Amino acid sequence: MDTEPIALDGFLEEATVPGDLHGSTARFRLTVSPTDERTDEMVLPCGVTDPELAHAVLHDLVPGDTLRVTGHLHLPRTPGEPMWLAVTTLAVLDTALLLTDPASVATAVLERYGSYVCWFDADTDGVDVFTETGTWVGTAPAPDEIGDLLEAFEQRQSTSGE
Repeated sequence: MDTEPIALDGFLEEATVPGDLHGSTARFRLTVSPTDERTDEMVLPCGVTDPELAHAVLHDLVPGDTLRVTGHLHLPRTPGEPMWLAVTTLAVLDTALLLTDPASVATAVLERYGSYVCWFDADTDGVDVFTETGTWVGTAPAPDEIGDLLEAFEQRQSTSGE
């Protein structure tokens, strides 16, 4: 274990889980994406042992939330051990987009692409795309056309000076 704490910003792609039967610990996977390059992205397993913080992690966080975590990195000593971050503090930097129709969650998935959030609904071919701050980008007619939509949006942003 490293003696100096580290701080990382990332987002939850999936729900948090209890680390024990009583819910006094929690676990989650933080997706850290320091650049827009997908090859720089990593998924880091995290654990919380403080019962109050674990309660907040289990009951207040949802997939799509952007977090800043601080803790100690545990590196594996043998091939069978995992690398993980023992989280000591956590701050929510940005909450996930709120859904207007909770019933649609059963057929839909939120995914991140760098600084973009995509809403995939199994009932339609189109993919709604937003920036991570909630700005509407548009609807890609099909999942394989998301790249074209993002490229057009970024060109519009660069020509408008934003």
